[in-house]
Amino acid sequence: MTAVPVPQPRPAAASSASSTGSRRSLAAALLLGGAGATVVLLAAGRIWAEGTAAVGGGKVPLNADGGDVTGVPTALAIVGLAALVAVFAVRSGGRMLVSALLAVSGAGAAVAAVLGASDSEALDEKAARTTGDAAAAIDGLTHTAWPYVTAAGGLLILLAGLLALRYGKQWPAMSGRYERDGSPRPRKARAVDPDRPEDLWRALDHGEDPTREG
Repeated sequence: MTAVPVPQPRPAAASSASSTGSRRSLAAALLLGGAGATVVLLAAGRIWAEGTAAVGGGKVPLNADGGDVTGVPTALAIVGLAALVAVFAVRSGGRMLVSALLAVSGAGAAVAAVLGASDSEALDEKAARTTGDAAAAIDGLTHTAWPYVTAAGGLLILLAGLLALRYGKQWPAMSGRYERDGSPRPRKARAVDPDRPEDLWRALDHGEDPTREG
């Protein structure tokens, strides 16, 4: 007897697992990137350093927020948000470049925040303006934890960029149904079978002439 060939199962399970992993990495990157940029933008607006300046025998309290110390984290967070959106608008090599930009933006924001955590120049400049003495320096200088919160947000953006570099090729891109000028591409009319009433009604619903020959 001739052996009957047994059909091999299709690799549906592997494909499904790959698709699930792709969706998870995409969701994680979006969550990390969006949360990281939000944290950076919020924390950079908080007070990073406090102190006092001597004026006329008294002391005036002064403080400096993240924007006074350095504007780099805020700028890079905005760049990171733009790169996160652009990841889905480009394909192939362009997607890798944008993903790299996303990662670099997060790393730069984190480094800038850590470097600004011990900064005193911003308060010294405020002391000089307040006292009218260019040599005035701040007294009782203290720093808050907000620079490190900002750095943590930058690290979240960095993780989003690393995920995009690793799994970005598997992520979907924006639909190619639209041309560069934004107008939708014309759809091909479906063939209508005059012997099938449902085809006739479907053609009429789409504004097509069912009596026209293709």
